[in-house]
Amino acid sequence: MTDIDLKNPSLYINRELSVLAFNRRVLEQAKDDRLPLLERLRFLCISSTNLDEFFEVRVAGLQQRAQIIGTALAPDDKTATETLRAVREEALDLVSEQYRVLNEILIPELAAARIHIIKRDSWTEAQDAWLRRHFEEELLPILSPLGLDPAHPFPRILNKSLNFIVSLEGRDAFGRHGGMAIVQAPRALARVIALPRTDHQSHEFVLLSSVIHAYVGRLFPGMAVLGCYQFRVTRNSDLFIDDDEIDDILRAVQGEIASRRYGDAVRLEVSRECPDATSGFLLRQFELEADDLYAVNGPVNLNRLGEIYDRIERPDLKYPGFVPGVPRTLASGSDLFAAIRHADLLMHHPFESFLPVVDFIQQAAADPLVLAIKQTMYRSGPDSLIADALVAAAQAGKEVTVVIELRARFDEAANIALANKLQEAGAHVLYGIVGFKTHAKMALIVRREAGVLRRYVHLGTGNYHLRTAKAYTDYSYFTCRPEIGKDVNQVFLQLTSLGSIMPLHHLIQSPFTLHSQMLALIDRERAHALAGRRARIILKVNALTEPDIIQALYRASIDGVSENIQVRSVIGRFLEHSRIYYFANGSQPEVYLASADWMERNFFRRVEVAFPIQSPRLRDRLVRDLKRYLKDNTHAWILQVDGQYRRSRPYKGTGRDVQAELLAEFAEQS
Repeated sequence: MTDIDLKNPSLYINRELSVLAFNRRVLEQAKDDRLPLLERLRFLCISSTNLDEFFEVRVAGLQQRAQIIGTALAPDDKTATETLRAVREEALDLVSEQYRVLNEILIPELAAARIHIIKRDSWTEAQDAWLRRHFEEELLPILSPLGLDPAHPFPRILNKSLNFIVSLEGRDAFGRHGGMAIVQAPRALARVIALPRTDHQSHEFVLLSSVIHAYVGRLFPGMAVLGCYQFRVTRNSDLFIDDDEIDDILRAVQGEIASRRYGDAVRLEVSRECPDATSGFLLRQFELEADDLYAVNGPVNLNRLGEIYDRIERPDLKYPGFVPGVPRTLASGSDLFAAIRHADLLMHHPFESFLPVVDFIQQAAADPLVLAIKQTMYRSGPDSLIADALVAAAQAGKEVTVVIELRARFDEAANIALANKLQEAGAHVLYGIVGFKTHAKMALIVRREAGVLRRYVHLGTGNYHLRTAKAYTDYSYFTCRPEIGKDVNQVFLQLTSLGSIMPLHHLIQSPFTLHSQMLALIDRERAHALAGRRARIILKVNALTEPDIIQALYRASIDGVSENIQVRSVIGRFLEHSRIYYFANGSQPEVYLASADWMERNFFRRVEVAFPIQSPRLRDRLVRDLKRYLKDNTHAWILQVDGQYRRSRPYKGTGRDVQAELLAEFAEQS
């Protein structure tokens, strides 16, 4: 190992290209005919939504860095400008494939299943008449065409909104010659219009863009429409908060939210038929370059096709329904505190229900023995039952302290509303630490039992969000171990008070000890291996980008660089979100659950916690789950030496699907 340069750029995969490669694997699900058809349409929409966020955040950041002289190189030795060029090439190919999958695979297969997305040139006379009437009655009163002339400058275009640029000929009521106009489709309008059903087996849909295109002339009486082309602009949506200048983080975030809808443009999408002169005009309006243009063969807002999934009841074309399991000790009406006193509890969502987490806070709010509740909130979602329980607890006179992360990307407005709601109820609301996102998922309940205070703890790998708990795989851990409760309380004190670093005895916390401790545990496994003892690391995270950690893993691999390292990506029905760190440690394995990926931001710019699972029974269960993930050969992708992923395939009918196995073990089929 002494002659191997572990900083060699060839040992690193570009992060941005890795994100696009992941999104390509998501798109591959849309082509997988083993999956239900409407689920494949949903995967196509997910790939489009993912790509939107990639441009809003990652590409926007690259464009900013490309303008700064002397910007540090990425570990793969690419500059921001070089990365942008590579991203452009890969994104163009990915977008082309998205529309090929839609037009050549999904639309024909949906039609075969009697779900029709009818193009404008295929409307029957009856459909044309119905849609014309729909336009006159439902759309025309809402749409506001905006002519472009010296008195009417190019309008502000909302981020990711559907718009049309219209070329006109003739004279208007004031004698002005035709030119260009913009038609903006309000976001309140459904992007998919269902035609009246002619039978109970078929569904027929028309896209809003097709309807506006067909009848746009009605918006310009007396004028001739020479061309109408849909377009959409993607803007920089990453909030900029200057930590050195903040005197009120709430006011700073509120100000940034208002401006995000009109941030700097980073991408322009137009229909493929749009003439070069028209697309060039749009590029100039948004101050974009030719490389920022994406001409597409279909609707520019591809992700909105997901409305079809939501509006069709076809169980035969969707994943089978299920009811998340609930352990008998946590059945409805059971005493959660008694169950936790009896033994530590571990739940795997969504295979097991998230409702016990809700019950945990609700029971605490109603329990006269509970004196205090402390909780972090990163994402909670609208109409949160947990938030309602915290409000009830505060109104009942309990000490309620909530650390709300206002900078949870795309949930900032919801978190501000939550903060106001809790403050009105009398809860103590804090916004974490300036400069560090509070990403840890913790709830601490203090209860007086027989004259003694006992701490009950919930720690999770995911958010306190009912909706994502149904779609993301995460773990919930309940315990009343005094040493864990003390550590959690110490973390809350750091978040709410002032003082020096407080030592934790069981939890590992960033930005203080998580990075150094993980390096130490990796090096310990290497020492075990060199000594001939059992040594193994299994890491389940969403991202691995921190260079020091990567180099430590390379060193632990011993032979060469990475012969003993395997990278697997599992893409299935649910988004894999849980974080597990397993270290064989000779014959004394250690397993941690965590809120943190192994990225620079999680180690150094966030408040995260990793917590040990000390119960041998629960630790064995986690190891069993990890081994299942390692044996999945249905939805797993394996990273190859050339940096590409290859899909794992079952051998002679011996298919393993980890998510299906977990559903079969824990959930009830509905």
